[in-house]
Amino acid sequence: MEPSIESNPLIDKLPPHLKQFIKPQNYEEYTPMDQAVWRYVMRKNIASLSKVAHESYIKGLQQTGISIDSIPSMYGMNRILKEIGWAAVAVDGFIPPNAFMEFQAYNILVIASDIRQLENIEYTPAPDIIHEAAGHAPIIANPDYAEYLRRFGKIGCKAISSKKDYEMYEAVRLLSILKEAPGTPKTEIEAAEKKVEALQNEKSTPSEMSLIRNLHWWTVEYGLINTVDDPKIYGAGLLSSIGESEWCMTDQVKKIAYSPEAAFQDFDITKPQPQLYVTPDFAYLCQVLEEFANSMALRKGGHRGLAKLIESENLGTIELSTGLQISGVFSRMITNEDNEVIYFETKGQTALSFREKEIIGHGVDAHPNGFRSPLGKLKGINLAIENMSPRDLKAYHFYDGEYIEFEFESGITVAGLNVTGMRNIQGELIIIQFKECTIKYKDEFLFRPEWGTFDLAVGKEVVSAFSGPADDYSFDLITHKSSSTTVKKEYNTKELELHELYQSVRNIREGNNTKFSLDAVFDILKQEFPDDWLLPLEIYELTHNKDIRLNTLIVEHLTNLKEKREEIRHLIESGIQIANTPVSV
Repeated sequence: MEPSIESNPLIDKLPPHLKQFIKPQNYEEYTPMDQAVWRYVMRKNIASLSKVAHESYIKGLQQTGISIDSIPSMYGMNRILKEIGWAAVAVDGFIPPNAFMEFQAYNILVIASDIRQLENIEYTPAPDIIHEAAGHAPIIANPDYAEYLRRFGKIGCKAISSKKDYEMYEAVRLLSILKEAPGTPKTEIEAAEKKVEALQNEKSTPSEMSLIRNLHWWTVEYGLINTVDDPKIYGAGLLSSIGESEWCMTDQVKKIAYSPEAAFQDFDITKPQPQLYVTPDFAYLCQVLEEFANSMALRKGGHRGLAKLIESENLGTIELSTGLQISGVFSRMITNEDNEVIYFETKGQTALSFREKEIIGHGVDAHPNGFRSPLGKLKGINLAIENMSPRDLKAYHFYDGEYIEFEFESGITVAGLNVTGMRNIQGELIIIQFKECTIKYKDEFLFRPEWGTFDLAVGKEVVSAFSGPADDYSFDLITHKSSSTTVKKEYNTKELELHELYQSVRNIREGNNTKFSLDAVFDILKQEFPDDWLLPLEIYELTHNKDIRLNTLIVEHLTNLKEKREEIRHLIESGIQIANTPVSV
């Protein structure tokens, strides 16, 4: 039976193209070892972050109901997040950047519900529930930060991507999956890392998405707040990385005052960050975001915006000065000597909208093979059609049933039978339909009568250009298929035996019936799983100041492990220190 997805009013409002990314959390798939990994990271974080994290973090843990001892459930989180106007959904690893940001615009926190393996306990490039739930969720309890996140999503999801961005997304997703997949050959991981590195080093003009993704990285993921001399952590990547959250506070990491220039600082997802940005407060984040948004095609439009859409080769929208919105895959434009767009084309399914609502009769069924139209002012009277008075319209025969010929300032000529017109709420013409229409520019026919009816998009200029459709329901967008899928681990008999030992210790901590005593667990552990270091720490915590004999044996075992495995020495020492000084939220 397919597991159900817990919903709520915020999730119910999501458009279908976002709902396609939501998956059940499958809480029962978390192993007792997974729960121990969560406990270790959370206990370590609370112990260290209470000193270096923004005050909103600890308060937010309490407000969002995130427990130290158990991996949070989506249902429990949503019940509490509802109080601050947010919700959470589970997804499968990385999702496309536009979709990720659009979820934020709907006040939805996207949570990759898998959890990192024990060997990646300090850091993983893969999004996981530690990063998402323990990193992102607590900070959104701060109203100023929550508003920044929402605004970022609303603006970021409109950023235009390049072909390289889509390649980078798939490459990073594959790398994150391989690093978390059990038994992945080292050669495969190295090849995936080289692919990411090659794309990162590839010289190209940065797209809007790459620039705004940088801002997201240096704020939402790796942001510091307060002053350069006394920074505090608020970025989820730092809050969820028990190694980097400490290292980032050393002098080895350069601290820079946050500014719009951060958009041009690239990052390497596979390595610790050599520099971090410090914002004075959360309100300043919105200020920088608005400054960046003013440079986007979303607000500037024009030939540059349309050129970005053409280069992306993906679904996008332009809005004309009349408010008419054309959504499709843009394939061509013609500009004049002043770089003004005088003509554009889409290919394939296209829809026309006004104020994000599809215009009746102008969906993809009406325009299955693309859309084209000239733009601009008319020659002779220096007017755009949208600015014509009733007298002007009459003089130029712009009313139903009249055959008309006219020329734009650009030299594009239109001749045909005016069938009907459609106006916006201000009464301006936004679409004029023609039969027997001929459109010509220089020696090129842009439209011929035998091609059918012609819909002229009325507008003198392109005022906005952005990624995605104007109306989410105009296109079938439930088509996302990633080139890589996360790997679900299958456990062998030996691993299941280890999980049973972890469960016994968990049962003892929670006062439940258990199969093995702590002594029995430790005896089996030494014999069968001598390299495991996390379960001995769990036992040490329970025997500390209670069972001196067993506690002493555990210390000896952990000491031997530190000598045997130098790479985990600091993790064992931190675990002992935390057990000696219990923490709570």
